[in-house]
Amino acid sequence: MQISVNTHSPRELHKIIQDAAHAIEKARHEDPTALQEISDSTDGDPFRVLIATILSHRTKDPVTALASSRLFAKYPRPTQLARADPRTIARLIKPVGFYKTKARTVKRVAQIILKEYKGKVPDEIEELLKLPSVGRKTANCVLVYGFKRPAIPVDTHVHRIFNRLGVVKTKTPEETEEELTKIVDRRDWLPLNEVFVKFGQLICRPIGPKCSVCPLNDRCEWYRENYRNKN
Repeated sequence: MQISVNTHSPRELHKIIQDAAHAIEKARHEDPTALQEISDSTDGDPFRVLIATILSHRTKDPVTALASSRLFAKYPRPTQLARADPRTIARLIKPVGFYKTKARTVKRVAQIILKEYKGKVPDEIEELLKLPSVGRKTANCVLVYGFKRPAIPVDTHVHRIFNRLGVVKTKTPEETEEELTKIVDRRDWLPLNEVFVKFGQLICRPIGPKCSVCPLNDRCEWYRENYRNKN
């Protein structure tokens, strides 16, 4: 486990988050992330956020949004999804990654929620982690987008960007989450994932990041080492 000693103050991190949010503010409103769109359109329905997050694994946002919309149009509640034919679910959610496996998984999740939680998605991370295909990122997404509770879901975008900036030097998203919860002011936990997912899609992309127009390049270790010194 390789973790750097953080030298960024909570105030500096708050400014980083604010500057990133400002840079993609228009895109956030016109083309929200799949989970933000589901949260907004359902008034933060934890069940739909949970199922959509499971569908989003290894799947791009537009595909997740479309698949979720089709699925919830037919099976909006746990009682309905729990009784559904997995083959019908699979047809509705295709072409999300591993759609046949996910069809069986979301049906099982709905059944567990009905049987063990009386039809309500649990709002504690320890209980969420007991559900099939629910890891820390998914559980934290449910807390943030479903229950509006402060948490830091760390996906590949959040993990990549904070490592590029030099805020953390971690090997896994789980390690990144652990570090960010120590150093980011709690007031910034709720917006952090949504801001940096969109920021990672548009600016700090995995391949071909737009460093020259990035508002964070003056604070970015990766830019200093890989871009600025070559120009």
